[in-house]
Amino acid sequence: MASRLNWTMQKTLIIVGVVVLLIGLGWPVFSRIPLGRLPGDIVVNKPQLKFFFPITSMILVSGMVTLLIRLFQRM
Repeated sequence: MASRLNWTMQKTLIIVGVVVLLIGLGWPVFSRIPLGRLPGDIVVNKPQLKFFFPITSMILVSGMVTLLIRLFQRM
């Protein structure tokens, strides 16, 4: 049982490390994606208040993360 748990933890850490590495390498490309500036994102700019609620961006990111999780669960 402990051996299986160790293998699962190792596999998880390797996958997380690879994902972080890929995000770091792809950051120049990812920074050009207009997340946070999509139609439907709520922005309030007043002299005493700045409020930003990226609802459309959150829905889009949630859908992408859900698809990735389902993809990895089938492996």
